[in-house]
Amino acid sequence: MRRTSSFRAAYDAALGRWPGPVESVDLPTPYGVTRVNRCGPAGAPPLVLLPGGGATSTVWGACVAAGAARAHQVHAVDLVGDPGLSVPASDRAIRSVGDLVGWLDAVLDGLGPHGPVTLAGHSYGAWIAAHHAALRPARLGRLVLLDPTQVFAGLRPGYVLRAVPMLARPTPDRIRSFLAWETRGAVLDPAWLRLQEESAGFPAVRPVTGPRPDPAGLAHPSGTGPRVEVLFAGLARCHDSGRAARAAREVLPGARVDVLPGVTHHALPLTAAEEIVRRLAR
Repeated sequence: MRRTSSFRAAYDAALGRWPGPVESVDLPTPYGVTRVNRCGPAGAPPLVLLPGGGATSTVWGACVAAGAARAHQVHAVDLVGDPGLSVPASDRAIRSVGDLVGWLDAVLDGLGPHGPVTLAGHSYGAWIAAHHAALRPARLGRLVLLDPTQVFAGLRPGYVLRAVPMLARPTPDRIRSFLAWETRGAVLDPAWLRLQEESAGFPAVRPVTGPRPDPAGLAHPSGTGPRVEVLFAGLARCHDSGRAARAAREVLPGARVDVLPGVTHHALPLTAAEEIVRRLAR
């Protein structure tokens, strides 16, 4: 998958804003090579972070700066097929939820984590994480879903209509305009925003979509599954966060479910990093 030199420069600039040393690792999987950016003490409890669609692993820099790597070894993953430095296999594409779960299994195998894994995902990354937790509960100690989309509620039609032109024919202007609209003008990391604009020229790969994760699988009434926490963005435009939170509490009575006021969906990992890290540290 071809990446322009300007995309790579923007990626490196965004990653370069992370504090402390960062180790970049390329993990082979049946679905291609997966780039993982790792930091924090070796042997510390593993924290695996999945970004939202198109956001790249660099979106977690604010959380690392807020202290996510103090008590964990952080493994921030570039999704295969998405903008980033992961490289899809030429002969085996990810086409289904089962493929995504198998891909994440291979990533976790490659990381060789010490102890139970905390898996956290934002947006589309949370959808992937929830499916994995529902199907592989024994692999995780904890599941953290950050404003998950298509897990407890569908997308608002107005959000979809606003996103379609950007998704169908992305340009830097369309990406910038959409993010400004959804984040209600929030001040975003300029290096990360520049990377988002550069992703307009990234080869398009149709993301895997499908049903919502099985709530029964996430609930794990036997107590064998991971501890689940869900945090919704109170000003999200993609869904009604209050309604989604009520649905999450109904299907996951044992989970901690909260709505964080004053923050939007796409801005959540960037502008609410301290609150996210506080929850991850518990």
